[in-house]
Amino acid sequence: MLFPEENDQPPQINIVPMIDVVFALLTFFIVSTLFLTRSEGLPVNLPQAATAKIQQQTRIAVSIQPDGEIALNKLPVQISDLQVGVRTLVQANQQAVVVINADEKVQHGQLVAVMDEIRKIDGVKMAIATKKK
Repeated sequence: MLFPEENDQPPQINIVPMIDVVFALLTFFIVSTLFLTRSEGLPVNLPQAATAKIQQQTRIAVSIQPDGEIALNKLPVQISDLQVGVRTLVQANQQAVVVINADEKVQHGQLVAVMDEIRKIDGVKMAIATKKK
């Protein structure tokens, strides 16, 4: 027995709330990835500078530890091999910037020696990492 009010349409699933949940999750993951930081250098205590600027280009990290150890993209390297390693990375990406992460306790002479090795490479862009005050 059929009632006259009944229609013969099959039941439907409303997916609009599911789409809202998917977009909310997508927004959450996009926003959360913006707050992730990428650190290529070894952890050092950077000196502070009021005029520090953020470099947006690809970075090649050269870290100098307080004890004088040098690392190129987290791999230990001797100062005599630094120029060859940086030259190889710069040739792979011409837009790269070599960022020197020198601990504030590193002697001035050691920092100048590292900078001198890097400046021997033609067309290299160099920056010194600092913390903003």
